[in-house]
Amino acid sequence: VYTSSSLDDYRYIFADSGVKFIVVSDKALCSRIGRIRPDLPALQEIYTFDDVEGAKNWSQLLQNQAPQQQVDEIKDAISPGSLATIIYTSGTTGNPKGVMLSHQNIASNVRSCLSVLPVSPRTVGLSSLPICHIYERMVNYLFIASGSAIYYAEGVEKLGDNLREVQPTLFTTVPRLLEKLFERIMAKGKDLKPIQKKIFFWAVEIGLQYSPEKMKQPAYAAKLKLARALVFKKWKAALGGRIDHVYTGAAAMQPRLARVFIAAGINIREGFGQTEASPVIACNRFDEADNRIGTCGPVIPDVQVKIADDGEILVKGDNVMMGYYHRPDLTAETIDSDGWLHTGDIGTFVEGRFLKITDRKKELFKTSGGKYIAPQPLENKLKESEFVEQVLVVGENQKTVSALIVPSFANLSAWAEQNGLNWATHEELIELPAVKQLYAKIRNEANKSFAEHEQIRRFAIMANEWTIERGQMTPTLKLKRKIIIQQFQHIIQTLYGNDQ
Repeated sequence: VYTSSSLDDYRYIFADSGVKFIVVSDKALCSRIGRIRPDLPALQEIYTFDDVEGAKNWSQLLQNQAPQQQVDEIKDAISPGSLATIIYTSGTTGNPKGVMLSHQNIASNVRSCLSVLPVSPRTVGLSSLPICHIYERMVNYLFIASGSAIYYAEGVEKLGDNLREVQPTLFTTVPRLLEKLFERIMAKGKDLKPIQKKIFFWAVEIGLQYSPEKMKQPAYAAKLKLARALVFKKWKAALGGRIDHVYTGAAAMQPRLARVFIAAGINIREGFGQTEASPVIACNRFDEADNRIGTCGPVIPDVQVKIADDGEILVKGDNVMMGYYHRPDLTAETIDSDGWLHTGDIGTFVEGRFLKITDRKKELFKTSGGKYIAPQPLENKLKESEFVEQVLVVGENQKTVSALIVPSFANLSAWAEQNGLNWATHEELIELPAVKQLYAKIRNEANKSFAEHEQIRRFAIMANEWTIERGQMTPTLKLKRKIIIQQFQHIIQTLYGNDQ
């Protein structure tokens, strides 16, 4: 389980799964779990990795080993279809669900990915995502199966140092972390001396235009070569200098980020999966013929995908979970009688074979005029602005579509200083007329890409970033829409005040 989960989540997960033993790293986690121990009647003991006064250390487990014969009997009783792990989904709505994955589920996904991903004994991998996340766990198994080296990051705050120290050739990440990295790079670019600054932003503009088709144009290819020599080589050096491949998943990635990073020589590829599918369903390859920016790539071998009549992505294969622990009712809702996993994602195939996710089925909503709205495309378009950090589109049963916008305060503050504005707090900054005009302009530009009924009419600028700690994001950095809408209902009501 995630070290950042709430006590309520711990209490629910440990009680639902009936855990008997818990192993934690340090005193702080031991203390946290100790607070809910009275609520966990099945729990027999808590062990720690660090030496913690008053707690049992995990090394004591080694002193009570079972006879080899008993171990062999247990091993012989385990089949490929046996339960290997229960992974509780981070839950953007309601309580987490315990996804039961068998040895076959996970091993089949590793085999499928081995055939299409560039891993070998020469690969040096840096593992930075939590291993309780099935994506990172499967990638660790992938490294092991291919004989790759695995290094473990010390934490998100030390990721930059670890990249330079380890000099990996491959690492996995989520779009949110890439967005943060890009923001830091852009912030440094703005602090450069005038001539360097001009060259920097010229290079970024060249990078944002990248496409395989563009590379066939001699003039563009020459410009990109110069941009790489003057600017982009420093980006790659900041990631250790040897990065060949970066895989991202868990959420949609902005195509502009993929373009600029690939242009910089940092080959980012996007994939799609979910815990219930162990997890990979589709991924872009490193052969340009099998990569399309803005899609999740072709379906991986030995996995079937079809699009239902309502647009939902359905999946079948040995990677599909056994079911939800203690929830046969939810299992029956998710896996139909023909064995198809209903992913809850809406999508389509581009060029007949590149899977593209357009939205979450449960996140689609209707306006009072009966028009369906897919919030993710709107949100992703707004997030293309350097001044937008997070967005939530709302408007269910309302006449029009609105948005809650969290600024990139680093970029917004720099812009405000350049424009001679005065403020002391985030609350004061977002109330400045010039700032409201800036975001109205961003909104208007984004609206040009959408039909009239989809366009954002009203918006509110938020004073604080949404975080895991406040229950607004999952540990994999997805927004919890239901929670955010509940917490900021008073602001949403003001947006629709005249329509009530």
